[in-house]
Amino acid sequence: MDVEVLQNFYIDDPRCLQIAEDFSLPQPSKIAISGLFGSAPPFVFAACAEKSKGFNHVIILNEPEDAAYFHNTLENITGALDIFYFPSSFKTQKNFTLLNASHVMLRTEALTRFVATTQLPTESANIKRKILVTYPEALFEKVVLSKTLAENIIHIKTADTLDVGELLLKLDKYGFERSDFVYEPGQFALRGGIIDIYSFGNEKPYRIELFGNDVDSIRIIDPETQLSERKLLQVSIIPNVDTQFTEVDRVSLFEFLPGNTIYWIQNQQFCIERLKDSEEELKYFIEYQKAQSPAKVEESDNINKKDLTEDNFITASVFEEALQSRPALYFEETKNLVVSKEYEFNTQSQPAFNRQFEMLIHDLRDKEKKGYGLYIFSDNTKQLQRLQNIFDDLKANIVFNPVPVSIHSGFIDHDLKIVCYTDHEIFQRYHKYRVKQAYNKNKAITLRTLRELQPGDYVTHIDHGVGVYSGLQKIDANGKLQEAVRLIYKDKDVLYVNINSLHKIAKYTGKDGSVPKVNKLGSDVWNRLKEKTKTKVKEIAFDLIKLYAQRKAQQGFAHTPDSYLQTELEASFIYEDTPDQNKATADVKKDMEAPSPMDRLVCGDVGFGKTEVAIRAAFKTCVDGKQAAVLVPTTILAFQHYQTFKDRLKEFPVTVDYINRFKSAKEKKETLQKLQEGKIDILIGTHGIIGKDVKFKDLGILIVDEEQKFGVAHKEKIKTIRTTVDCLTLTATPIPRTLQFSLMGARDLSIINTPPPNRQPIQTEVLVYNEDVIREAIYFETERGGQVFFIHNRLAGLAEMAALIQGLCPDLSISFAHGQMEGHQLEEKILDFVDHKSDVLVCTNIVESGVDIPNVNTIIVNNAHQFGLSDLHQLRGRVGRSNKKAFCYLLAPPMSTLPADSRKRLQTLEQHSELGSGFQIAMRDLDIRGAGNLLGGEQSGFMAEIGFEMYQKVLDEAIRELKRTEFKELFKDEISRQDDFVQDCTIDTDQEILIPDNYVENITERLSLYQRLDNSGSEEELQAMYTELHDRFGPVPPQVDDLFETVRSRKLAVELGFEKMTLKVQTLRCHFINRPDSPYFESQTFQKIIQFLQTETNKAKLKQTGKLFLLVAEPMPSMKEVHEFLKAMRDFVFGGNE
Repeated sequence: MDVEVLQNFYIDDPRCLQIAEDFSLPQPSKIAISGLFGSAPPFVFAACAEKSKGFNHVIILNEPEDAAYFHNTLENITGALDIFYFPSSFKTQKNFTLLNASHVMLRTEALTRFVATTQLPTESANIKRKILVTYPEALFEKVVLSKTLAENIIHIKTADTLDVGELLLKLDKYGFERSDFVYEPGQFALRGGIIDIYSFGNEKPYRIELFGNDVDSIRIIDPETQLSERKLLQVSIIPNVDTQFTEVDRVSLFEFLPGNTIYWIQNQQFCIERLKDSEEELKYFIEYQKAQSPAKVEESDNINKKDLTEDNFITASVFEEALQSRPALYFEETKNLVVSKEYEFNTQSQPAFNRQFEMLIHDLRDKEKKGYGLYIFSDNTKQLQRLQNIFDDLKANIVFNPVPVSIHSGFIDHDLKIVCYTDHEIFQRYHKYRVKQAYNKNKAITLRTLRELQPGDYVTHIDHGVGVYSGLQKIDANGKLQEAVRLIYKDKDVLYVNINSLHKIAKYTGKDGSVPKVNKLGSDVWNRLKEKTKTKVKEIAFDLIKLYAQRKAQQGFAHTPDSYLQTELEASFIYEDTPDQNKATADVKKDMEAPSPMDRLVCGDVGFGKTEVAIRAAFKTCVDGKQAAVLVPTTILAFQHYQTFKDRLKEFPVTVDYINRFKSAKEKKETLQKLQEGKIDILIGTHGIIGKDVKFKDLGILIVDEEQKFGVAHKEKIKTIRTTVDCLTLTATPIPRTLQFSLMGARDLSIINTPPPNRQPIQTEVLVYNEDVIREAIYFETERGGQVFFIHNRLAGLAEMAALIQGLCPDLSISFAHGQMEGHQLEEKILDFVDHKSDVLVCTNIVESGVDIPNVNTIIVNNAHQFGLSDLHQLRGRVGRSNKKAFCYLLAPPMSTLPADSRKRLQTLEQHSELGSGFQIAMRDLDIRGAGNLLGGEQSGFMAEIGFEMYQKVLDEAIRELKRTEFKELFKDEISRQDDFVQDCTIDTDQEILIPDNYVENITERLSLYQRLDNSGSEEELQAMYTELHDRFGPVPPQVDDLFETVRSRKLAVELGFEKMTLKVQTLRCHFINRPDSPYFESQTFQKIIQFLQTETNKAKLKQTGKLFLLVAEPMPSMKEVHEFLKAMRDFVFGGNE
């Protein structure tokens, strides 16, 4: 069913027609509408607005969240583009100087749209209505006069002639800054014939490409990748309204908007109260600011509001007067209002079904009998399909109209006889609203700088060891210019690395802050170290592969395909499945249905739904009448998982139990007895459950959670079980990509990189330690029925800290816990906290390893500057796990007093508040610390010496060699597929191959492009990069074309078995492998090459120098010819035998 039908159940409703007519009355009408619940108001509003096209509308809701939901629902059901969300411009409601960039952008965008239609004469003929959704705090701020705004917009159209000089002066006057690339509002960049501008009223920057002085095309670009997204015909560039026009008079929003505007108000009294509160707060804030000494303003990326005065804001009385003289419509709160007309609707909210499908079906049948139309809304079509499957499985015979659109809350209208239910309420999921976000430069920057080389950084070269990068340098090769990377080694030796060999160097990442030893060129220290590492790595890899071989030979149990029980379990998950999670689930099921035992590792960040994958796997085994064992590292976690599993499976015929050290010996014995008789389906416990005395009746799957926390002995024990039983391992420590590929054979991996879409981001704030703040935060949380973690990572002052908080909040119960307590004591404290017997738990960071209490939605970290990034990220991941908004307060000394790296850490965290962004931060952090335990403890020492990236390369080589020697039989299919004799080919040439300075000016960017080109694997990647260069920097010059040909030629050379190629004075020399005894010379490939030289070409011949062979071809004027020659050879060599 399309959105049109939907467009509105109310479109022909006489009440709506009547309301629309009332708008046109000469004196301002006051109308009350009662009886609207759930998401009925947006529907009724949409119908009225549709019938009164000549009017603008402003909808004032009570809370920012209500406004956002209303705005989303309205957009979804009408599909209209002229609905704007108009938020307050401040980050927090008490601080009137900190602005929220995204909100400023949304406000600016909305205001300019209103101006655009009223001021521009060309469009006056077809005035389109606009709709503004807002809330009291946003109305509190005054806005710029519409005339001022209209005069300051720069309009640019395709095919216009543009005076670049004048444009740049204007941009400068409006406070835009020039930078190399644009990644935040208020920047512009000029590169050759391309101008990028990030205007203040838009989500994304514009790229204007000039042909001479004419505008050739205008495109929207994505600030993160800097690539174009789509073309536009014209754009308006808007200055920053909030900081640019400080001298200009401001007016209230009511005066700004045109006269034909109708105001819809949810609750007028509430708005007035809110505005009065805001006035008070503003007064205090201004006084407080005056009292403060004008200390230096901290350097921060937030835009700050200058000169704050009370004239910039309206008062509650202004609001009341403004509404009296304007047409207003009250929905929801209509008591004590003087109105000229009242309309009644008869709706009610969607009832709560608590995921009880029987109740839901009963209710729907009942409504169907009474002749109601049934509609179920969800923006996820898959979810609607699932509902239908559940109904079919339960033989419900219910036909509902699926509507692939999301509305915030369901409702029933008894007059129109329609039932509109939402899928997220049926399944009790959190429904997330989406508000446009301005792009935050820090995200782009933090992730890019991690990878980019800056002069002075340590790098490792695979053949020469650790050196220091000192920039790019132009080199003269036979009169042609080339560019190379300059590395400095011990005793000031310099090594130039050709841009065709950039894949041989990598940025050195060792343990945080450790400084590596710089190697001496030409000494064998580095090679010895590399060999030593390789032998060590081989030993470790050897065991892994051996285990893999045993497993491949074993027969396990093949599970049956999914039944309806499985579908029902999966549909009742409170979050939407992410694509990664779906894939992981599907992979696990596929492995379980296969006859050989499963051994799969699922990696994913905190809160990404790994446990859900485990629950589904365990349930699948139970459906087939087998048992599941879940092994966890800590006692607390065992109890917690027990709660989670029990909760998730309470509707299903499955028994769950646990053993850990809180259970008495007697209880334990009983549990084990039941287990042996098969009365327990899922058993959860610490390492005790793999002990001798635990006997399963019929174990189907072993699930290991937080694998990185187990010791070696336990892992050995698990290994023996693993060879016969399906095994699923979960870990939150991301495992570096390359390790993953190299261990490909040894273990199957699924990675979950995306958070559930309806998970709330956690609001993170860095604050100075202040008892009032702490008290407020704690009371805010406990008043909404939640609990608080207070992390204080000093054992010594823990009890005192708890007493201090008890003093601040005398009526709450506070308990404290730390890892050195007696086991049972600690257990008790945590369990009491889980059972909500205490409100605040003051503890050391024991919670970071997976204590997961959905009711805790505020975490306060004291002395946050003393924690590492990933610790903080893990701690923060402990809250926000249910569908309530979560808060994380990091208490630290004032930013200006902190050392730079602590400051950076805290700021990074504050910016990356969504889940999953932390994955990238933590990835770096954990790569370095956590990759150690993947293969056992002994090699973390090497990592510090040779750097992390290099370590991965060595590991890769080691595993390749093992597969080719010790384990030839096992991997014979794989080896025959990739029988490549050469790993890499170096190319040396006197052609001019580089990215010219005038094409890409920024050095770092040039280097990063060289590196990406050199590492790109496939023709598709090269094509994509070519398009990107053309898009970002204009037409591609010939030198760069040659660079692409070089990369392609290198790939062909490796396939054909050349170790080195030189192209000098139009002669191409290809050197074969430099070991005369290599099996290469016996191979089909070599024979075919000789045949090619004899029959297919007259340009080339084979030479022998000593024992080595060399292929010489001439004339070869350019890289293009070289590529064509090699391609012809490759087609001939491999064309025949494929």
